Amino acid sequence: MDVFNNFFSLLSDVWKDGISGASFTDIVTALAVFFVFLLLRSVVSRFIVKRIETYVSKSTNNFDNSLTTSLEGPVKFFPIVFGFFVASSFLEFDGKSSIFIDHLNRSLVTILIFWFIHQLIQPAALLIKSIEQILSRDLLNWIIRALKVLIIILGFAATLEIWGIKIGPIIAGLGLFGVAVALGAQDLFKNLISGILVLVEKRFKVGDWIFVDGVIEGVVEDIGFRSTVVRKFDKSLATIPNFQFAEKAVVNQSETSNRRIEWVIGLEYKTTSQKLERIRNEILEFIKNDEDFIISASTPCAVNLNQFSASSIDILIRCYTKTNSYYEWLKVKDKFIIKIKQIVESADASFAFPSQSIYVEKFEK
Repeated sequence: MDVFNNFFSLLSDVWKDGISGASFTDIVTALAVFFVFLLLRSVVSRFIVKRIETYVSKSTNNFDNSLTTSLEGPVKFFPIVFGFFVASSFLEFDGKSSIFIDHLNRSLVTILIFWFIHQLIQPAALLIKSIEQILSRDLLNWIIRALKVLIIILGFAATLEIWGIKIGPIIAGLGLFGVAVALGAQDLFKNLISGILVLVEKRFKVGDWIFVDGVIEGVVEDIGFRSTVVRKFDKSLATIPNFQFAEKAVVNQSETSNRRIEWVIGLEYKTTSQKLERIRNEILEFIKNDEDFIISASTPCAVNLNQFSASSIDILIRCYTKTNSYYEWLKVKDKFIIKIKQIVESADASFAFPSQSIYVEKFEK
C-alpha cells in the first residue's frame, strides 16, 4: 500500500508542479479556454461583420463597403489573439517560459495591428477623393501596393524586435549584398523608374489602346512595378518591360478625339478642268453636309488639287470624323469611298493607275 500511496503522492506533486511552474490543471484549463475561443471564432467574427454590413448598408459610400470587405480577415483573427491572451492568463510560468508567452502575446497583437493597418490602406484611398484628381488611378494603385509591402516589412521588423532581434545590423549586413544585387539588377531598377514615370506622366492607363512602333499594339491590362501587360488584338498576352514605354514614343489611340481620313486620289490626265473642279467641289460639299464628319478650327477640312504626278492628276483629301471609335471610323471610310466612286463616275471621269507610255521613233536610212 505504501508503494501506491507514494506513487499517487508523486503523481499529485508532478501534476501540481506541471511545466515551468504552471500546473497541469492550469494548462488544461488554458487549452480548454483557447479551444472555446476557436469554436466561437466563426460566430464572433460573423457577428461583427454582420453588424458592420448592417451599418454600411445604410449609406452609398464606397468607402464603407470596401472597409467591410477589407476588415473581414483581421476580424476573424481577433478571437484567436484574444483567446490566446485569455488562455495564457491562467498560466503562471516562471523564468524563460513566462517571457516566451509574453513575447508570443505581443507578437500576435503586433501582427493583428499591422494587419488592420494593411487592410485599411485600400479603403482610405477611396475616402480621399481628391487624390484621383492629382494622380492617375493606375499610379494610385501602384502606390497602394507599395504601401502594403512597406506595412508588411514594418510589421515583420516590429515582430523581430519583440524577440530581441535587432534589424539594424541585419540591414547593414545586407548593404554590401544589396550593392552587388543592384549592379546585377540594373534593368530591374530601370524598368521600375520607367514605370513610375509612365504613371506620373499619365501616358496611358488600364483599358487604353496603345501603339509603340516596333514594340506592341493592344489594350493595356495591367501596369506593374517592372512590366506592363498588354492584350494584343489577336487576344494573345504580351508582357513588355516598362523601359520600352519610357524610351519610345507611345501613341495612345484611346485618347484620339477625332479620327482623321487622309487620302490622295488620282484621276486620269484626260479628265477636263471642268470635271476636276466638279469632282473636287462635290467631295467637299459631301464632307460639309454629312453628319459623320466635323469641321472646326482644330479639325480643318481640305479637298484640293494637289499635283501632277507621273500618271495622274492628284486630289488631296484631309478631313476628320466625329467618332473616335476605330470600328465606327472604318464604317465612315467605307461609306466615303463609295460616295467618291459615285461622284467620279457621275462626272464621267476615271481613276488613274500607274502606267507608262512607250514611244517608238522611226529612223530613216
